[in-house]
Amino acid sequence: MRRLIINADDLGLTHGVSSAIERCHRQGVVTSSTLMANSQAYDAAVAMAARNPELGVGCHVVLIDGVPLLPVASVPSLVRPDGRFRDGFLEFARTARGGRLNASEVYAEAAAQISRLRQSGIGVTHVDTHKHVHMFAAVLRPLLEAARDCGVRAVRNPFPAARPLAYAHLLRRPRLWTRYTEVKMLAPLKATFTHETERTGVLTTDGTFGVVSTGALDLSLFAAIVGCIPEGTWEFVCHPGYNDPELDGVRTRLRSSRVKEMEVLTSPEARRLLQQRGIELISYRDLGQ
Repeated sequence: MRRLIINADDLGLTHGVSSAIERCHRQGVVTSSTLMANSQAYDAAVAMAARNPELGVGCHVVLIDGVPLLPVASVPSLVRPDGRFRDGFLEFARTARGGRLNASEVYAEAAAQISRLRQSGIGVTHVDTHKHVHMFAAVLRPLLEAARDCGVRAVRNPFPAARPLAYAHLLRRPRLWTRYTEVKMLAPLKATFTHETERTGVLTTDGTFGVVSTGALDLSLFAAIVGCIPEGTWEFVCHPGYNDPELDGVRTRLRSSRVKEMEVLTSPEARRLLQQRGIELISYRDLGQ
């Protein structure tokens, strides 16, 4: 049996991103999304979730490329002198692996973001993190505690399957090969992730597809990924959106690629490929069932 959650990240980032996610849910194959509690289009995203009750909505916990919900003085280890979170994955990784993140501050900020969604009427299905920073133990442990204490029962497994894509596709696309190599370098962190989710009793999937292909997804690549999905329960991460003027004011490397992803995810061919492989689409609500 193959089950797949197709989760659109960055809900609330802009009105155009939220509109695209809604379209991909109503007209396409997206079953789940994660909402950014400190996003500029937060209220519109909450309204969108309310009118699409079948869409599972989790919390996209932001600890990088943004600002905290809590007062800066409450989370000094998470922010730079200007009061913003660190910019970029590498800077954050050095801080996390260097033991410079305060676990109680990670817990407090994560709990605040989850709680904001719950107070807005969102039945939070799961948590993940912007740019998958919970693969680091310094974030993972307090994040899992915050999720459990806030009544959230599931978390994204950010680690890909052993072979997320056929090597032929990687070799034809040098950028994907570079991304694949970077992701593989982080594979040793998976053992800690497995241990901590089992210890806390938080549910998760067998792994995630789409991390390597972020920013490069087209229909042929989607078909290749679908063809690689093994038995089990998996997540496919995507980032659909409209590349409009509002997006220009947001720190993100994903712009025109969001439109391409939306086109793939709403195409009849995407649904046909999933059906051909016998893949059942689910949301995080269905984990453990």
